[in-house]
Amino acid sequence: MEIFIKIVQFLLSLSLLIVLHEFGHYIAARIFKTRVEKFYLFFDAWGKKLFSFKKGDTEYGIGWLPLGGYVKISGMIDESMDKEQMKLPPKPYEFRSKPAWQRLIILLGGVTVNFLLGIFIYIMIVNVWGENYVKSEDVKYGFAVNEIFKEYGFQDGDKITHINGEEPFDVTDVNKLLFLRNVENIQVTHTNGTTETIALPENIGSIMWEKGVLRPFTERHLATIDSIVPNSVAEKSGFISGDRVIGVNSKPVTYWSEFTKKIDSTKAFVKVIRNSDTITLPVTPEYIKADKAYQIGVYTFSLKEALKIEHKEYSFVESIKRGNHLGLTTLKDFMSQFKYVFTKKGAGEVGGFIAIGNIFPATWSWPAFWSITALLSIMLAFMNLLPIPALDGGHALFVLFEMLTGKKPSDKFLEYAQIIGFVLLMGLLLLANGNDIYKLIKGWL
Repeated sequence: MEIFIKIVQFLLSLSLLIVLHEFGHYIAARIFKTRVEKFYLFFDAWGKKLFSFKKGDTEYGIGWLPLGGYVKISGMIDESMDKEQMKLPPKPYEFRSKPAWQRLIILLGGVTVNFLLGIFIYIMIVNVWGENYVKSEDVKYGFAVNEIFKEYGFQDGDKITHINGEEPFDVTDVNKLLFLRNVENIQVTHTNGTTETIALPENIGSIMWEKGVLRPFTERHLATIDSIVPNSVAEKSGFISGDRVIGVNSKPVTYWSEFTKKIDSTKAFVKVIRNSDTITLPVTPEYIKADKAYQIGVYTFSLKEALKIEHKEYSFVESIKRGNHLGLTTLKDFMSQFKYVFTKKGAGEVGGFIAIGNIFPATWSWPAFWSITALLSIMLAFMNLLPIPALDGGHALFVLFEMLTGKKPSDKFLEYAQIIGFVLLMGLLLLANGNDIYKLIKGWL
């Protein structure tokens, strides 16, 4: 059932984004009296389709291949590769007969709609549901710090008060800010009450990427067990929900991060408080391939006991400002992390449809659905602007070249460029979805 809910959300979000993206091209073409021959959700490869009807000069339909969608604009060299049409003399209603500035607007119609849609969704999200956030002083037990960040001077239990000299709106965003923004320094209050401003290297995001530490700061909370995985070694060893861990192998434990660090390949003697009794439970951790770690099969309570979560409501006017901010920062963050795709490690992390589908929650949540849809809409806008032939950005680049030089690329050149771009896109598609399948199989083994 959980997988079904994820699939439904993914298909609903994808369909909405595709239709509106293509509508951006469609409406711009109509404004400039350019004929649109087809408007399809998904591809009708080899002429196969699930549904279609014709109104005016345009055939509307749903294809059988769910890899995107398209509008076929008369007189344009696109994925349809309609060479016969291009051999005929240009017609007044064709794309190739229009001035360069009109063709550019038609080409950019899709990405414009996607970007504006992302901002609009963010505006409505904060207007309808507001935002949850955590203030610096409301992280009750401070943060647990990854070992590589302790080298800079951070300590377990630190409370983060300022980032680049400013108090963060939501202090739990610290990891995202470190990875994607230019964080030069962080001010913390140590557990002994002293305050320190810690300088960070300029390439801290790259360091986090190479070390595989994208979450160096985790909210600390008490080592209290919430639930037990059925048939796990923890269940067989006698652990129950509510046990509070106070020691492992005669070493004291207070926080969950301390407890998990002490679980390794060796047999452990875990001391817990159960009701008013103190008992010791022997347990031998097992190696979980999917997580690449030794585990015993226990989960802690939610972070509610470690964090005080505040809520902010927005008026409609305030939500416009906040929604624009969220949309622009989402675009900037995606652009920042896009550079990692071109690293050796990044190529193996590129995800396809399964990875995107897994972003959606296993239970239906409208705030989560719309938030992810806004993110995907802005991602789609950026990706389509890349100067790759066959993408909107590639087509737009050729038109810009024509506007600057006064020389229009030949139809033959555009045909070859379209083929090359299509091959590149198919290669990326195979890489992304191949990574998904590889990870899926690896998790089963």
